[in-house]
Amino acid sequence: MDNTGLEHLPAFITSLAIGLLIGMERERNPAAKAGLRTFAVVALLGTLLGMLSTAMGEPWLVAAGLGLVGLLIVAAYFNAPTPEGDPGTTTEAALIVCYCLGVAVWFGYGTLAIIIGVVTTVLLYFKPELSGISKGMKRSDLLSILQFAVLSFVILPILPNRDFGPYNALNPYHIWLMVVLISGVSLAGYVAVRLFGQRWGTPLLGLFGGLVSSTATTLVYARHGKANGEFMPLTVLVILLANLVLMVRLAVLGAIMAPEVLPRLLPMLGAGLLPGLVVTAYWWRKLAAGAELPAPEIKNPTEIRAALTFGAIYAVVLFMTALLSDYFGSRGLYAVALASGLTDVDSITLSSLRLLSQNKLLAQQVVTAAGLAVIANIVFKMGLVLFVGGAGLARRCASGMLAVGVGIGLALWLF
Repeated sequence: MDNTGLEHLPAFITSLAIGLLIGMERERNPAAKAGLRTFAVVALLGTLLGMLSTAMGEPWLVAAGLGLVGLLIVAAYFNAPTPEGDPGTTTEAALIVCYCLGVAVWFGYGTLAIIIGVVTTVLLYFKPELSGISKGMKRSDLLSILQFAVLSFVILPILPNRDFGPYNALNPYHIWLMVVLISGVSLAGYVAVRLFGQRWGTPLLGLFGGLVSSTATTLVYARHGKANGEFMPLTVLVILLANLVLMVRLAVLGAIMAPEVLPRLLPMLGAGLLPGLVVTAYWWRKLAAGAELPAPEIKNPTEIRAALTFGAIYAVVLFMTALLSDYFGSRGLYAVALASGLTDVDSITLSSLRLLSQNKLLAQQVVTAAGLAVIANIVFKMGLVLFVGGAGLARRCASGMLAVGVGIGLALWLF
């Protein structure tokens, strides 16, 4: 097909497919002023003008085509009034995007254009769901998202990415990256609980509650179980699920921070997760039919004060781990793991993974520190359940929590 022009046919087929995809979604919308044919033609126009601008050396043709599409949109807007309450701007914006995607296909960005076309179609199709989510958000929910954006895209890029202090243990960029990582995981769980907690019931509450904070979820439902004795099986299930998620969370952190530690980390976490799942499955079977629990009332997970607190704790643990490891070897690291694990497992795990990446710790030392931190955290939460929820709830939760702790302890001892 060389020298016949047909060698460019795949680009036009790709543009046509993108236009048909977006246009198919718009065709089903009675309020849309453009449908299947219009979107297909606009996408082909973008590719055609891209080809002509290259062949003639006249890049202004692409800009002229965009202006022409804009004029067509204006004409359609005034000649076909929209239904009351629908300004119709979504279809017009989609037409402009479709034209630009056609141009992008010609200039060699076909794969990216296809991805953007699919994403555009998804956004158009799920308008009711997205609108419902937006209307269901509270002011505090939007504040959480904005604060996470500040943590991730304003503060993080301006921090220096180099080591400071004794033992070169403190890297401002990496410390704040951990703040962003934990805040992101917590925000995901927070949003999921807000949106789907009531709909999907207790299992999802336990899973996402564990993403936000297994300790906070344990505290919330220990109080609920004490106040509502008839819902005891539900309370136990939520607490056990939230604490099992901790194993998954640590595995994800290990995969992101130091994938080389996974062959040692996953067997240890699995040794705690599997027996915990068995006990949790037993309580699931005992779950009373029809009982419901309210979504956990968890505060804004991306609050600036909370983020700064975690960053400070992480930096202190990072420095103390390096210091004690230098003076006392692995025994110093394990002492820090037991102490910090009483309230927070993430800080010691992340700091150990950071030191592993600097070749200051061995993989087995990191795994042992994480395991000891989890065991200390289980002991702390068992005391929390006993003190807040009472002896009855503590007896029921003990089986699942002890199963996790014993499994991790055996893994550390054997391996």
